[in-house]
Amino acid sequence: MSKLGFQKFKKIHMIGIGGSGMIGIATILQKTGFKITGSDLVISDELKELKKIGVKVQIGHEPELVKNADLVVASSAISKKNTELLYSKKCGLTIIPRAEMLGTLMRPYRSIAIAGSHGKTSTTSIIASIFNAANLSPTYVVGGQVLSVGRSSNLGDGNYIIVEADESDGSFMHLQPDVAVITNIDNDHLYFYENNQDKLNQSFVSFAENLPFYGHIILNIDDKNIYKISRNIHRKQITFGFSGKGRFQISDVSFQNGSQKFKLTDNLNKKCHNFSTNLNGKHNLYNVAAAICVAIEENISIKNISKGLEEFKGVGRRFEVSKLYFSKQAHVLIDDYGHHPAEIFATIQAAREKFPRLKICMIFEPHRFTRTQQLFDDFAKVLSKVDYLLLLDIYPASEKPIKGISSKKLISQIKKNHKNAHFIGNKDPINWLKENHHNFSVLITQGAGTISKLNIEIKRKWQ
Repeated sequence: MSKLGFQKFKKIHMIGIGGSGMIGIATILQKTGFKITGSDLVISDELKELKKIGVKVQIGHEPELVKNADLVVASSAISKKNTELLYSKKCGLTIIPRAEMLGTLMRPYRSIAIAGSHGKTSTTSIIASIFNAANLSPTYVVGGQVLSVGRSSNLGDGNYIIVEADESDGSFMHLQPDVAVITNIDNDHLYFYENNQDKLNQSFVSFAENLPFYGHIILNIDDKNIYKISRNIHRKQITFGFSGKGRFQISDVSFQNGSQKFKLTDNLNKKCHNFSTNLNGKHNLYNVAAAICVAIEENISIKNISKGLEEFKGVGRRFEVSKLYFSKQAHVLIDDYGHHPAEIFATIQAAREKFPRLKICMIFEPHRFTRTQQLFDDFAKVLSKVDYLLLLDIYPASEKPIKGISSKKLISQIKKNHKNAHFIGNKDPINWLKENHHNFSVLITQGAGTISKLNIEIKRKWQ
């Protein structure tokens, strides 16, 4: 890390330090020798871990916190009217977005960046697990907690850095990786792209063109939007999927003893390899295949790839499975971060596959008014696929309400075809679960807002 060109910026203040992308960067900077301070609105377990390594964390935003800073890093979730941000501008301090800091951290390494609408966190984490199994000691920054290590980042000793690339606000344009992955492109975060799918697609082309001429990009060629843009990407492409259109083809999938087994055929070199993953669902086969493609191109042995897949325990809040006991009756609890209809559908499919014939109850917290408005019919359709549904209020994520868009309206649409859909709003669903737990065997807490707290409350009560 001595190659970093900003050593004179010793004191770095991070506004919105509790964000999933910010915590990993703060950890690496602190461990590299910078003095990190940060502020956010609530304390979390990961922020408590940051404090243990010497990061000064303040709850609440106050201008005084930036007085001694050499540099300010701001989360994309921070309002332009934030008092610390305004004070930093007034003082003439250098202010950079989170992604620019991440891009700067990547420069001394051979860097791998994972982009896409869904599956970024899982794919990044699987790659990190494989590289660890190969004793490459990678540095990584992901948007969720890697369960095997209990944190979202790691400062390794090796030459690799593996990171998530976030398209939601266009900030992945700050990254210039040597290797990139695009998992898929869906109609998410369209509000940033003027509700125009073509503009979102084009941003992925621009991201791919950021690679150096000697770099390469791994593409899920089964994805219709990736297939559409692939002809406009002028970098070496390594493609994969089920369809056989790509270089690597997934086939012969079977489900045995809780694991998915499959073949991955390298059509170019006429080689076929057998793999196994503990992860559930077709969507995770895409994530795993992408990670394997990255590893093969970096000359990691099939033995070490298999070892990395075996050792990978998953990511926090990505189909995270635990047990509950209602009146001594065993239930399955699944916690999942997905908040787009495609992600919810993938969770339901994976649950049906892992627990066939069991009835499912989902508690869902919609995320953002704009997303709910944009994908209203898709949400109504996919949420009708569970046996029981409890719908919470929309988590605004700093957005203002949109007239006519609410969970009540969504539930009334779902109820047209689903008799077991219930509006919970901001009420505690604990009593409902007490009275109705005998009707289902699998409980899913789904969403990206405050529902994780509800999951913890449910565990405390019935685990």
